[in-house]
Amino acid sequence: MATPLPPTFVVPATLTETRRDPLKHQELPPLFPEKVTILNIWKYLDYKHVVALGVTPLIALYGLLTTEIQRKTLIWSIIYYYATGLGITAGYHRLWAHRSYNAGPAMSFILALLGAGAVEGSIKWWSRGHRAHHRWTDTEKDPYSAHRGLFFSHLGWMLFKRPSWKIGHADVDDLNNNKLVQWQHKNYLALIFLMGVVFPTAVAGLGWGDWRGGYFYAAILRLVFVHHATFCVNSLAHWLGEGPFDDRHSPRDHFITAFMTLGEGYHNFHHQFPQDYRNAIRFYQYDPTKWVIATCAFFGFASHLKTFPENEVRKGQLQMIEKRVLEKKTKLQWGTPIADLPVMSFEDYRHACKNDNKKWILLEGVVYDVAEFMSEHPGGEKYLKMGIGKDMTAAFNGGMYDHSNAARNLLSLMRVAVIEFGGEVEAQKKNPSVPVYGDDHANAA
Repeated sequence: MATPLPPTFVVPATLTETRRDPLKHQELPPLFPEKVTILNIWKYLDYKHVVALGVTPLIALYGLLTTEIQRKTLIWSIIYYYATGLGITAGYHRLWAHRSYNAGPAMSFILALLGAGAVEGSIKWWSRGHRAHHRWTDTEKDPYSAHRGLFFSHLGWMLFKRPSWKIGHADVDDLNNNKLVQWQHKNYLALIFLMGVVFPTAVAGLGWGDWRGGYFYAAILRLVFVHHATFCVNSLAHWLGEGPFDDRHSPRDHFITAFMTLGEGYHNFHHQFPQDYRNAIRFYQYDPTKWVIATCAFFGFASHLKTFPENEVRKGQLQMIEKRVLEKKTKLQWGTPIADLPVMSFEDYRHACKNDNKKWILLEGVVYDVAEFMSEHPGGEKYLKMGIGKDMTAAFNGGMYDHSNAARNLLSLMRVAVIEFGGEVEAQKKNPSVPVYGDDHANAA
């Protein structure tokens, strides 16, 4: 009569799919028509980026070894690091790439200048690539896909030339119609020299006479730090942390990445809700970019700060929590699902216990085989013996003792059948079914 227990709890396919590591499920086709080696790599290098990204760290290192840093210069270098970093995070990223808020003319102009001081391309170029990254995340057309490796997503994507058709399309018509964006794009080379080198050097030189320190620390070393902080959004934010809103793609949330990138490290949230002006949605999460935007809005320099409805944000979180719970649940023993149990009449149940010496009890319409548990019952064996062949629903639920959730979980491994019409009382209210327990019993009936 009893059916064998399945090894695990089976999660309905309609509820969820198995949680996965996005970085282990996709291999992208090669970027180039041949394998890149030390002998042919020269054909694929983007030399302007190789020089810009390779020479600046060497200059910074030389300055560190030959130039003593003054306290004022150190303070100014840190200030300008944050300022130009915000030019990217609050300006290039959240204002122009995602249009997550509106900025007034003064704020927009300052962000455009500070973004140029970070020397990471013009607003138009940067935003076009970033929109493509969001549209084609983790695919072949993602400009800095994490599936090509940590080095590629951090730096390699800029060091190599590749056909333009290998980068996905992104709509930038709004940027083409923005006069400030077009002005900055047209004058970009002059602006990066002015804001990236001349301005930080001149502040230290004219302010306290430290021209050399201003150049090596506030200009060059600061630039190296800004570069790699921003690059961590493309690399580290797709490798370190968890996906509390979605696990189908590689973006992840982590405090360390947020700390290194002026708040851009809650990247899983950002990829789910890209037009939200926040990256961090909780007050205790580190997101100085959000704080700056909110402060500017308070003083009237920014407006129309977009936030995704809290109800929808919580849906995403709860769906991922449910997925993780169900994944753990599948690894546990839950007994035969009730829907898969055979159905028997109440008369068959009583007959099996009385005539076939079955040690079965009935609770809430489900028959449990307690033969191997009787001697282990915390309340004593006699109480289980009293329930053999009876409907013990009321006694189990407080009539004799209000059993715990642990007791119910343990019983789930002892299921053998369900009772037609539910139990003793229901069976008495309806015409009894034809006994189905065994041929001998059926013939006797």
